[in-house]
Amino acid sequence: MNYYYNVLDIRRGTTVDGPGFRTSVYLAGCRHNCPGCHNPESWDPDGGLKMTLEEIMAVIEEEDFDVTLTGGDPLINPETTAALAEAIKSRGYNIWLYTGFTIEQILADPRLKQAIRNIDTIVEGPFIESLRDPDLLFRGSSNQRIINLSIP
Repeated sequence: MNYYYNVLDIRRGTTVDGPGFRTSVYLAGCRHNCPGCHNPESWDPDGGLKMTLEEIMAVIEEEDFDVTLTGGDPLINPETTAALAEAIKSRGYNIWLYTGFTIEQILADPRLKQAIRNIDTIVEGPFIESLRDPDLLFRGSSNQRIINLSIP
């Protein structure tokens, strides 16, 4: 299947979206509309540059760092995210994924659960402005959890 992705940005060698140097792929589209979101321009699913899976993989392989999928919310388009994560994982990279969905919501929805089958670590939950904590590592608010996945 030939998927296209609306990519807001690909940050090379970043250290803010997971441990170590990473390539962070910022995908467009989010329906959570969290008050105080640091990236509301990412909400538009048609934003960014249209890229193929192969084009994204070329950047990831050129950098050769582990990968973070963020946005927006990559799980807004679970099928395309599943295909991207499968391609990334098949090349041996560790994958982190940021989402406004909770792990409970993901596990209750077969499409979302399928989308995370190749994800190593998920940072989950909506950003809650009243729980914002700038001292948290890799999270914006204290309700968000970092979960290492081992889902069959």
